[in-house]
Amino acid sequence: ALFGAPDTYMEKIAVGPRAKGAVDLTLSPAENLENIAKAKKCYVEDLTVVILDRPAHAELVRSVREAGARIKLIQDGDVSAAIATAFPETGVDVLMGVGGAPEGVLAAAALQCLGGDMQGRLRPRNDAEIERARRAGVKELDRVYRIGDLASGNELMFAATGVTDGDLLRGVRFFGGGARTHSVVIRRRSGTTRFIEATHRFDRRPVY
Repeated sequence: ALFGAPDTYMEKIAVGPRAKGAVDLTLSPAENLENIAKAKKCYVEDLTVVILDRPAHAELVRSVREAGARIKLIQDGDVSAAIATAFPETGVDVLMGVGGAPEGVLAAAALQCLGGDMQGRLRPRNDAEIERARRAGVKELDRVYRIGDLASGNELMFAATGVTDGDLLRGVRFFGGGARTHSVVIRRRSGTTRFIEATHRFDRRPVY
């Protein structure tokens, strides 16, 4: 089951399996980083936090820097960044900040499959978005949603294909007469993660 997130914004914090249970949106960024570092048995200075590069995140960036963690600013793609926390080879430890609420649900579904953790809290920007959330059945705008509130069930699956390069997936590579894509498919029941590199020929009609 997936949370029917309204079309508004959501404050998020996401981590991989090694830091499961160590995140709490009611705590400050510094406190969360301390707890994540303890769970991962490392120093806060060893952590890399991904944050969307937005003016509204200036205070968050300052807080994370003061705590001593490294920061990686991205222009978009916080779903991919959240999922990347579950793969040590990406170098991403934490996702923090505000992004789309529906995207938060997608990230939660993937992290459930991977054994990671996430929390979210709706952050509507205006009265219209507040009303939209109310119509979607949201009674408490300041409620902190845990990962199980956002995505639950043993039949969860997640699939994505990279459009542009990110921490987890490579973007589409075009060549004469075709393209190569890089995708991931994750299944909760089996715990299987599959990365698929596919070559597509434009002179052939796709078969579905």
